[in-house]
Amino acid sequence: MNETFASFLPLILIFVVFYFLLIRPQQRKMKEHKEMISKIKRGDEILTAGGVYCKVLRVIDEEKIEAALSNNVNIIISKPTVTSVINKSSDTNNK
Repeated sequence: MNETFASFLPLILIFVVFYFLLIRPQQRKMKEHKEMISKIKRGDEILTAGGVYCKVLRVIDEEKIEAALSNNVNIIISKPTVTSVINKSSDTNNK
C-alpha cells in the first residue's frame, strides 16, 4: 500500500504544480478579460485581437459592439475579440 502511494506521489506533485503555475493563473486571466469586456461602453477606445484600434459607438448586445475605424467607416465586432481597452470614456451616461 505504501509503495503504491509512493509511485503515485510524483504524478500528484506534477498535477499540483501544473494547477498553481498554469491552470489557476489562466482562470484568473479569463475572469479578468470577461469582466473587462462586460464594462465596455460608448466612447471607449479598444484594441481587437486582429490589431485594429477603434472607438466604440454603441454596445449592440452581450456579444457585439459597433465601432468606428475612421470617419464614416463603422464595423461590428464580437466582444470576446477585444483584447484591451486603451482609453476609457469619461461619459458614464452613454451605453
